[in-house]
Amino acid sequence: MSAPPSVLTVSQLNGSVRELLEFNYGRIWLRGELSNVSAPSSGHLYFTLKDDQAQVRAAMFKGARTAARLQQPPQNGQQVLVRARVSLYAPRGDYQLLVEHLEDAGLGALQQAYEMLKARLAAEGLFAAERKRPLPANPRGVAVLTSPSGAAVRDILQVLKRRAPGLPVTLIPVPVQGTEAPPAIVAGLALLKSLFENDFQDTQGQRIPPFDVVIVARGGGSLEDLWAFNDEAVVRALADMPVPVVSGVGHEIDFTIADFVVDVRAPTPSAAAELVSPNQQQWREQAKLAKARLLNAWQRDHQRRQLALHVVQRRLRSPARQLLDQRQRLDELELRLTRQLRQLLTQRRERLQQRIIRLKARDPARQIPALAQRVSTLQQRALRAIQQRLVQRQQHLHNLMQRAHSVSPLAVLSRGYAIISKQDGSVLRDATQVRVGDVVRAKLNAGEVSASITAIHATAFENPK
Repeated sequence: MSAPPSVLTVSQLNGSVRELLEFNYGRIWLRGELSNVSAPSSGHLYFTLKDDQAQVRAAMFKGARTAARLQQPPQNGQQVLVRARVSLYAPRGDYQLLVEHLEDAGLGALQQAYEMLKARLAAEGLFAAERKRPLPANPRGVAVLTSPSGAAVRDILQVLKRRAPGLPVTLIPVPVQGTEAPPAIVAGLALLKSLFENDFQDTQGQRIPPFDVVIVARGGGSLEDLWAFNDEAVVRALADMPVPVVSGVGHEIDFTIADFVVDVRAPTPSAAAELVSPNQQQWREQAKLAKARLLNAWQRDHQRRQLALHVVQRRLRSPARQLLDQRQRLDELELRLTRQLRQLLTQRRERLQQRIIRLKARDPARQIPALAQRVSTLQQRALRAIQQRLVQRQQHLHNLMQRAHSVSPLAVLSRGYAIISKQDGSVLRDATQVRVGDVVRAKLNAGEVSASITAIHATAFENPK
């Protein structure tokens, strides 16, 4: 007779299938389109990942969602790359993905193109440090290539007006986002190069304000928004500029390939304007300070020359007067020498007397009584310490004896109690343990007595709680 087949519960089956899926597949990467995107208040994300032939449910829990590399919340129809574990939702028996990482598939392609172009241009030497040119300390003018309606141009013009009000600014308006941006930026750079090479004259022969530095700028945005400044034609046009170029593209954390090829990268458009513009207010302050220093130097020199003139005038004295002065000076020196010799002799005598006193103070015969007194004092202190320690030990022993006596059965017997036991030596705790006529023993504080039971009175006592 064959053994009956093993029977599984539905929970056991789903648990076994989940273990098989998670063990066999581990973590995998998938590309697909988002649909049925749901974001409840718990912070978790639920969606379906599909292609043109199949679909699978997916869940992305709150902890993983915070690490998603997305510029905006996931949307239905968005192409994404996910890293996930294959699992099974046991309560419904649904096969699903547990997503650990999610990023825009388009962003991944742009990032890859960015890295490839950056590596190729770096290999050509376009980013080399020796190509970088210093910015002019006092430029004749500044050319700004940016969007005419963005916040970047307003910030740049405000900074230039504040720092260098008279500095000429040439604005080249171009789009800085979208497919039309790269060719427009290249054309704007070509126009600036042509103006520089033609001594700042346009095609009609009219002169424009000269410039010694160019700012290329725009506000912040995503990788796609800034992509015009990762365009190869734009980067090569920047590298071909005849004057130093400063980039102020995006925010401080945004980097484009244009930032690596220009002469100086500024973290923001405003910072770019500060880098290229001399601070004329600072110049004025420096000029005032230099003027004050020059005046002080002239006054000091004038006073020094007047003092020198007075010294020369005082030196123009008669020889007889000079001889008298020299004799008086000699007398003063003689008196000073005599005083110094006396002071030196007195100091030497005092020092000798102090050393004699120190030697006498260190005489062994004088130190013996003091040392003997110190030994006697130490002996007395040691004796008192030993006696005090002995008293403490005796007191401690007396306390221990009292505690031992307080818990001794003999102490209880001394208060008139007795220990009753049967003939076999077992202690009686209940009147029901004996019968009338039994002989018992009573141990007293001094000696024992034997007694015969004549009556039994059984009374129940309740222990106090």
